Amino acid sequence: MVRPEVRRNLVKVAILAGGRGTRLAEETDIRPKPLVEIGGRPILWHIMKHYAGFGYNEFVIALGYKGGLIRDVFAPGGTYGNSDGNGACWSVNLVDTGEATMTGGRIKRLAPELGNETFFLTWGDGVSNIDLARLLEFHRSHGRLATLSAVRPPPRFGQLQLEGDRVNAFAEKPPHSEGWINGAFFILEPGVFEYIEGDATQWEREPMERLAAAGELMAYRHHDFWQCMDTIHDRNLLQDYWDSGNVPWMVWKSKKDSRR
Repeated sequence: MVRPEVRRNLVKVAILAGGRGTRLAEETDIRPKPLVEIGGRPILWHIMKHYAGFGYNEFVIALGYKGGLIRDVFAPGGTYGNSDGNGACWSVNLVDTGEATMTGGRIKRLAPELGNETFFLTWGDGVSNIDLARLLEFHRSHGRLATLSAVRPPPRFGQLQLEGDRVNAFAEKPPHSEGWINGAFFILEPGVFEYIEGDATQWEREPMERLAAAGELMAYRHHDFWQCMDTIHDRNLLQDYWDSGNVPWMVWKSKKDSRR
């Protein structure tokens, strides 16, 4: 949960919001995936509220596919402008990083805006209740260039209980039965830019592999809620959480205020 003593922090937050989201075509034919709504708010808003709840209010957002729609949302007079829509101020810097640029290329294009400082990085399509202050503390404790958040994906399939060839019962897949995966929610040092060649570089491939081989990539294990929004099923699941009033990623609000 958000620590009450946390105040505005100068660490900037980079968010990649330029992909096409082809597996969510029902929504992304008309808008970029970060503007797909959960509870009447873009998932991008939910992500930004998470960071802002820990005092990280300075955002640098990489635009690409239908980026003009995101620009409209944060323009003066737009839905949010430079605030969360409820009066809390944000600093939002929107950077056109090209429609066809890969994830690594988008990160490198943000370098002039991020400066020579530690920064957060995440994608514009996933939510979590990760403690960002502890994540930053972990990153600073090990002194390496990069930290990723390791998560265990939610179970996607039930299990069969078999006795020989006979099905005894059906069972829900037990929680955390999968191995650890990259859940994004990175913290990076500016030295990572040297690991990215250009626009065609995919961050999850060569740069991360080279960082790992050099001993410069560490994992912060997050044992609680995490959910990406890759498909319409994922979007509906997040909406179901919202409709139920049990919104695990809404760390910036108490339960009684969770619908605001």
